[in-house]
Amino acid sequence: MTDVIAPPSVRALAREKGIDLDKLARDLGRTTIAREDLEGGKPAAGPAADTSYWEVDHAAYGPVTEEPMSRFAHIAAANLAAANALIPQVTHHDRADVSAIEALRTALKPEAQARGVKLTALAFQAKALARALREFPRFNASLSADGKTLIVKDYVHIGIAVDTAHGLMVPVVRDVDRKGLWQIAAEIADLAGRAQTRKVGPDEMGGASMTITNLGGIGGSAFTPIVNPPELAILGITRTEMVPVWDGAAFQPVPMAPLDLSYDHRVINGADAARFMTHFAGLIADPRRIMV
Repeated sequence: MTDVIAPPSVRALAREKGIDLDKLARDLGRTTIAREDLEGGKPAAGPAADTSYWEVDHAAYGPVTEEPMSRFAHIAAANLAAANALIPQVTHHDRADVSAIEALRTALKPEAQARGVKLTALAFQAKALARALREFPRFNASLSADGKTLIVKDYVHIGIAVDTAHGLMVPVVRDVDRKGLWQIAAEIADLAGRAQTRKVGPDEMGGASMTITNLGGIGGSAFTPIVNPPELAILGITRTEMVPVWDGAAFQPVPMAPLDLSYDHRVINGADAARFMTHFAGLIADPRRIMV
């Protein structure tokens, strides 16, 4: 079974055009193929890197074992390498006050148990991101493969990076801006659970407006996620930490979630990224604004 992710309509178009999706994915260095990849030009490749000095006899220095990389991992690695090499990426760091979200989650815990839904902070973050993408449409776009056309999307789909035993998978929650928190939380849990057993279908991958990669359950205070093309940005979130915040009279302990936005500098400039993150952090700090 192929590991290339493409919607049924894209696969049908590829058959009509006689395009080998596996080869195209290898050429583009990506796992996800969209319609514009079949219709647009191929981006110019950079000079081949000399990796001959990587060829080392490691066994000469001590005992080693060899573990083959899966085909899934091969494709993902090529995608990451191409994205890192071809996209001028910048990471903007910020943080958001999550005390209101945590209070709301605590208050809604009985209802969550009655519904059988775990209302995670990630559901709020996805909803807030969807609102921010509607407010800043340039972030809800993709750059064509030849870099000449910006494709602005009139939908908001959020990719959720899931750490699995077989590698990182990014299933997508569709139309997040039009769904309530309970539905978003349920869909995230369902997709993440099925990703662990590789039961997420090709039509449930790809087409995201932006991806969230959340390391909060593991740890860390900041990182620099790599943009997942053809998206223009990716939002990283790490573990909430208690931070002293000056209230005008004294320092108060406030739970703050570190935020890391990596973006494609060909389309997004630093000032716009700062405005986007300020708006997003404001939505997180006052979740009433995302529930209207």
